[in-house]
Amino acid sequence: MSRTAIAAGSPEFKRTNRALFFGGFSSFALLYCVQPLMPVMAQQFALTPAQSSLSLSVATGALALSLLVSGVLSDRLGRKPLMVAAMATAALMTLLCAFAQDYHQLLLMRAALGIALGGMPAVAMAYLSEEIEPASLGLSMGLYISGSAFGGMVGRVLTSVLSDFLSWRVALAAVGIAGLLAALEFWRSLPASRNFRPVQGGWPALAGGLRQHLGDDGLPWLFALAFLLMGCFVSAYNYIGYRMLAAPYHLSQSLVGAISFLYLLGIVSSVWAGKLADKLGRRGVLWIVMTVMGAGLLLTLAESLLLVVAGMALATFGFFASHSIASSWVGRRARAPQALASALYLFFYYLGSSLVGWLCGLAWSRGGWAGVVLLLAIFLVLALLIALRLRKLLPIGSATPSLATT
Repeated sequence: MSRTAIAAGSPEFKRTNRALFFGGFSSFALLYCVQPLMPVMAQQFALTPAQSSLSLSVATGALALSLLVSGVLSDRLGRKPLMVAAMATAALMTLLCAFAQDYHQLLLMRAALGIALGGMPAVAMAYLSEEIEPASLGLSMGLYISGSAFGGMVGRVLTSVLSDFLSWRVALAAVGIAGLLAALEFWRSLPASRNFRPVQGGWPALAGGLRQHLGDDGLPWLFALAFLLMGCFVSAYNYIGYRMLAAPYHLSQSLVGAISFLYLLGIVSSVWAGKLADKLGRRGVLWIVMTVMGAGLLLTLAESLLLVVAGMALATFGFFASHSIASSWVGRRARAPQALASALYLFFYYLGSSLVGWLCGLAWSRGGWAGVVLLLAIFLVLALLIALRLRKLLPIGSATPSLATT
């Protein structure tokens, strides 16, 4: 069988992008649907903000750990079967969370959800890198990430509204059912792999792949960016709800959840940034969109609710643009095993969500929203320094920089 890349404009290209859009939608909706419910759970189960954040952190932490194993499994079993199983299992776990008898049970099922979802994001990135023609990879990765943005928005808004008018249990059940439907559409639409070749190396190959990717001049810096950017973005949405529920705003749970409509900007910015990076190069665009994200977070320190929302909008736009560029850069730079490179990127991505999210809970307890923003500003300055360093990165196999291959 010939190794034929999927070309832009072909029926397979449209089916692939539709399927991966649903994949990103389901992953983010299932993973982050508890985020707006944190104040509700803190009240019902008598938790501190840091404790209630564990409903998200335990899932993202388990997901980070399972990503490395899923990379090995997908190299042996194939991309599509593992992704379908991951989506269906995670949806089922979300449905079961609606019936949790106490917070400890809920955390256990959220951890199981994180383990199951390990078979989705890194494998999806590897699938796109293998199957899509290089010139269109940025666009396809941007569409996948835009599905993530849409799923994050729908999951948050749906749980906020349903928990406000019904209960948090009904909210989680609804998201779980939506996830099962998304898994069905994903299975129906995604073309079978053309360029996948099973790898039988197992754990020795995993160790060798780790050494190769971590020894690369650029990949470890991209992994560090994933940790910092995702940690900052998730933490902002973790605790902005607490701020808006309290004085002087006193917003309802539904109105707080409505801020997730800003994820629509992520849908736009991820696709826009992917196209721009394909055209101008990732090195020259990445640090600019990261600066936009930082400016947005600083703007949220204003007292005006309008300015706070505007700041979250800028931060959301900048984050999804940054993530789109960095993740496609990993796909372009990594050599085989590509699934492991994607898994490492997302390992640090979700580890940042877990650890930085928990640390910001402590910052909130000590300094409120200003304390959270101060801590996030420190992390973003580090991320910006990394992005500026990456501007000097040479492409693999080149003696001089080439925007087209970085």
